Amino acid sequence: MIDKTAFEKEAIKVARRNLAEVLAELGLLAPFHNRTPAEIDRIIEACVDGFQEAIGRLVREQRDAEDALGGVPF
Repeated sequence: MIDKTAFEKEAIKVARRNLAEVLAELGLLAPFHNRTPAEIDRIIEACVDGFQEAIGRLVREQRDAEDALGGVPF
């Protein structure tokens, strides 16, 4: 894990609110009630990291498929 910028720290803080809203809507907030902000941040970071890794992989796969066709994207 790398040191987060102030911008990233603020984004994670905002994301905590979104996570809490969804957990409340799903009736899942109670198990997270006594968790620290740092623990919640780890959950958010894991989701963001997984999402970014998946996007990167999908883009690479798309690029590889286009390259296999001689660079023609259609």
